Amino acid sequence: MLIVRTYLLVFISIVSLAASSIAQENKIKRSDLPAAVEKTVATQSQGASVRGFSREDENGQTFYEAELLVSGHSKDVLMDADGAVVEVEEQVEVGSLPVAVKDGLQAKAGKGKLLKVESITKHGKLVAYEAQVMTGGKRSEVQVGPDGKPLGHEE
Repeated sequence: MLIVRTYLLVFISIVSLAASSIAQENKIKRSDLPAAVEKTVATQSQGASVRGFSREDENGQTFYEAELLVSGHSKDVLMDADGAVVEVEEQVEVGSLPVAVKDGLQAKAGKGKLLKVESITKHGKLVAYEAQVMTGGKRSEVQVGPDGKPLGHEE
């Protein structure tokens, strides 16, 4: 019985540790944003409609996300607690993609249909394009680099 309890405690500890490293997102109000984040949101949201805000805790760090609608397309801005922009995911029309990017996404999607495509910019640098794909009624996502080539890791 003691062995079972020990294994159970070890298992619970591992699960708790794993869960704490996973991002946890909570919807919040604009009034809940720190002043530095609010300042960045005011700049980033000029000419946009604000759809909502969330707070994410990941690996001991707190991030804030503003969900925007700009000229009919989505734009999500992720900021650290000091208001620095960490990542921007912005919807891009498939027809406006560079040929290499469109071909790369379609190659990764196989027979699937590209639905929504977003550019992913981290710390001011375009690092990837991500597409939602529909294949046989199932949704998935694929990513390629800014040159349309496969990435070494997911962004």
